[in-house]
Amino acid sequence: MAKAIQKIILSASRDIPFSKLVLSQSNVRRLKAGVSIEDLAGDIARRGLLQSLNVRPVLDAEGAETGMFEIPAGGRRYRALERLVKQKRLARTAPIPCIVRDPTVEISAEEDSLAENIQRVALHPLDQFRAFKVLRDQGAGEEEIAARFFVAPAVVKQRLRLASVSEKLLGIYAEDGMTLDQLMAFTVTTDHARQEQVWEALQQSYDKEPYLIRRQLTESAVRASDRRARFVGLDAYKAAGGAVLRDLFEEDNGGWLQDMALLDRLATEKLAAEAEKIAGEGWKWIEVAVDFRYGHAHHLRRLDGVEVELTPEEQATFDALTAEQAKFEGEYEGADELPDEIDARLGEIEEALAALESRPVHYEPAEIARAGVFVSIDANGRLAADRGYVRPEDEPVPAGSEDPAADEIGGVGEAAPAAFAQRTVITIGGDQPEDDGDDEAIKPLPERLVSELTAHRTLALRDAVANNPQVAFTALLHKLCLDTFRHSVPGACLEASVRHVFFPAQSADLKDSSSAKAVADRHEAWKAELPKEEDGLWDWLAALDDSRRVALLAHCVSFGVNALYEKGDGYGGPGVSAHGVQQRIAQADRLARAVGLDMVEAGWRPTVDNYLGRVTKPRILEAVREAKGDQAAQLIDHLKKTEMAKEAERLLDGTGWLPEPLRLADSADMPDTPADPAEELPAFLAGGEGGVTADESEPLPIAAE
Repeated sequence: MAKAIQKIILSASRDIPFSKLVLSQSNVRRLKAGVSIEDLAGDIARRGLLQSLNVRPVLDAEGAETGMFEIPAGGRRYRALERLVKQKRLARTAPIPCIVRDPTVEISAEEDSLAENIQRVALHPLDQFRAFKVLRDQGAGEEEIAARFFVAPAVVKQRLRLASVSEKLLGIYAEDGMTLDQLMAFTVTTDHARQEQVWEALQQSYDKEPYLIRRQLTESAVRASDRRARFVGLDAYKAAGGAVLRDLFEEDNGGWLQDMALLDRLATEKLAAEAEKIAGEGWKWIEVAVDFRYGHAHHLRRLDGVEVELTPEEQATFDALTAEQAKFEGEYEGADELPDEIDARLGEIEEALAALESRPVHYEPAEIARAGVFVSIDANGRLAADRGYVRPEDEPVPAGSEDPAADEIGGVGEAAPAAFAQRTVITIGGDQPEDDGDDEAIKPLPERLVSELTAHRTLALRDAVANNPQVAFTALLHKLCLDTFRHSVPGACLEASVRHVFFPAQSADLKDSSSAKAVADRHEAWKAELPKEEDGLWDWLAALDDSRRVALLAHCVSFGVNALYEKGDGYGGPGVSAHGVQQRIAQADRLARAVGLDMVEAGWRPTVDNYLGRVTKPRILEAVREAKGDQAAQLIDHLKKTEMAKEAERLLDGTGWLPEPLRLADSADMPDTPADPAEELPAFLAGGEGGVTADESEPLPIAAE
């Protein structure tokens, strides 16, 4: 005969007045966690008690019920109800729904309390995201949802953004095929097709890190910190219909502007409008560009204007700001960190002082009529109007010229009417990367790239020579000896000269390099000291002490430094021969050794734009292999060209690696023994037993909090 199945009897549910309930010392929860008691009380007041209390009768010494009930499971709910009673929002005799346990059962109160807490299963984060979306679809605003569930509005925005990712990717996340950090990265864009495309591409790579997902989703966009974006302004860009990608989970510094064509058009239009205003000053020409190449004005003469002095009101403001700045600096001289309000105020003072110190320059009307202005955007996203440049063809003609038209322009008489010739130029620098196909051979570097690299080296070498008068003196004497003893040619009083060398091929970042800035600053400092009239130059030079005279000599000599690579003329033409280029580079190496030039210290770093994106895949792998070893190269050799170049830029950062044109011919720039890649590479690339797996890492935060 089959044994009868014993039926389960559940504990009875009943309403017990609040005044009959007390906390039990058998409750295993001791530490505060989750929603605060205050917030829980507010939630109960709004929607009522969603879960009954688990209680047991309190027995007296003889085992009889006393009419009171203790709560081993539900203590936080009791505390919240108690707070409502104290606030007079709930009566002390209000009935509270409870599950009453039989005191004679074998299961202890501690076990009940533990079971209720550890058997509770939290919502999957995706369920939270979708639930928030349902509430919004039902008409609740983000602020209202945040208030209901006691989270910050930013958290609601994050969860709603996560719920808006492609349903295909959400399904992958639900099946644990994607981490929460990866899902967060996909929220940068709302383009579901692009999200899915990037995820599919990542399946062919070992590298699925969130930063790479963000980079691929934003590679065709412009950062809000870009000079064009700061110049145009996000409000103007959005008003024109431009879209901005935002990252709600990491600091994005304003996000990414998606429509580059629109941004360029708005920047050019705003520059042109500013140029129209400047044209009212009477300049003959104005050139407008988002950015100008390094040395764009070297062939032009700069007018010597007169700086407008501060007005009494401006001088008073300047003095007051300077005193306030000195006061703050004195008060917080020994402080490790400034208070936020003081730091902000000092920033305002510095900005105001800089504006007062940047004085406008006054030019004579006759000079304005033959000169022009370069209008562009500076590195900080502000308007840059560089006034007072005269083209060679606009120089004044000496008296008695036979060209009547030249007399009209260059004479001492009335200035010609100013003419505004606007030419909007948008410069896009750099060559397109070569298609390396499947060829694994290491091909020679493109000649254009070598020219750009050696332009960087030439500029750095100029700066180094100018800072080493002894070497500059030797270089000049070397040149004079060659002219005197080998190639002496009859000429004027003294034929020794320095021919300023320009850079026909240059990368976009050349003019922003530290070498370019150092050369320009030093040049302007000397120029400000030189006499305005040529007749007084000799006396001024004769009065200089030896140290300053040698320093000026070094500066002047440095402008003749030419370490540029160029294609040699093999047909006996006027250009330099291939042998001449070789001699130039060899002498540049000697000069670089003499001044101790280090292109790494000069600020050059391999990037996608200046090298890695311009060479073949074997060249990229060669660079990584030289700097980091074979293992690092093997970890990226499966990637496509674009991804390989980006990953190589990250791997080479800080290694001090240089391409051949930037190395000395007889020097070893690379370390003898490459660093162990496993020690420096991130876990997702290093792999192996030492790498940190997903199971070993810290648990992911729920709902991106």
